[in-house]
Amino acid sequence: MRHLKAGRKLNRTSAHRKALFRNMVTALVRRERIRTTLAKAKELRGKVERTITLGKKGTLHARRNAMKLVADKDSLKKIFGPLAERYANRPGGYTRVIKLGHRLGDDAPMAFIELVDREGEAAPKAPVKGKKDAKAPTKKATTAKSDDAKKKVADTAKKKDAGEKKKAPEKEKKETKAPAKKAAPAKKKEEKK
Repeated sequence: MRHLKAGRKLNRTSAHRKALFRNMVTALVRRERIRTTLAKAKELRGKVERTITLGKKGTLHARRNAMKLVADKDSLKKIFGPLAERYANRPGGYTRVIKLGHRLGDDAPMAFIELVDREGEAAPKAPVKGKKDAKAPTKKATTAKSDDAKKKVADTAKKKDAGEKKKAPEKEKKETKAPAKKAAPAKKKEEKK
């Protein structure tokens, strides 16, 4: 029976597994998104979640425990600084696993594991109570977006007009030169006759 034998062995010794996940936690904290096999991503998820929760506590004891799973001090500072602030109101679920398909070499299932609410992503809006309050900001946001869109369209139209004006004289020059070249050989033929 396998009672209380949790976790994947991943065909590695315990020291190798420990080093692997230490490096992967550090890479995920630093880059906020890494590509790995699905089994490793699922196993890594719990370790990263635990480390970020320690960062939210912010105590010296939590910092020393987090140092067991983080390989460098810069990543540790990030956990106890920006990440702790970012996830202060979130009660867990700091990561997501996105399946990618299979690797070409050995057909291993691959996945992205990433931190939610990353810097590149738009932060989700907090739900607004009341129907009237929810409708008012959306109208303002759509009018602001439409104004921005109109400005972009106007700017691109101006750029196209300027580009056409620049291209037009070049075409005229080419057209005027082309008939002159055709006429010259005709004159030579007449002279030969």
